[in-house]
Amino acid sequence: MNAKPFLDTNILIYAFTTGDPRSATAEALLEEGGTVSVQVLNEFVNVSRRKLRRPWHEIEDALGVLRTLLVAPLPLTLELHETAIGLARDHKISFYDGLIVAAASRAGCRVLYSEDLQDRRELMGVAIRNPFAK
Repeated sequence: MNAKPFLDTNILIYAFTTGDPRSATAEALLEEGGTVSVQVLNEFVNVSRRKLRRPWHEIEDALGVLRTLLVAPLPLTLELHETAIGLARDHKISFYDGLIVAAASRAGCRVLYSEDLQDRRELMGVAIRNPFAK
């Protein structure tokens, strides 16, 4: 098992956002280290660019910080894709959330930090925790 948690995209976004009450929690999680997948990095770039309208140099600087703080990202594979389909079908979650859970499980993470999935739920041996839940 991987002692480091898996971090969903929203944790990374909040860690690099100023003025959001969730930022301090996200920064603390990021500083403790963790695991992500290439999907999470792709989503981080997409949200940073399209939704937050950050310039490329800021996004690339943030990715450099992530490479320093986190273990090497888990690649997307056909196995993860197929597992995600089963998770989405069987547990009524989105396909992309299924990819996150599948990646966390494949990485051996015991905990997945995300605000997008049901807090305290467990899927594939991964405990989902919303670090922003009150």
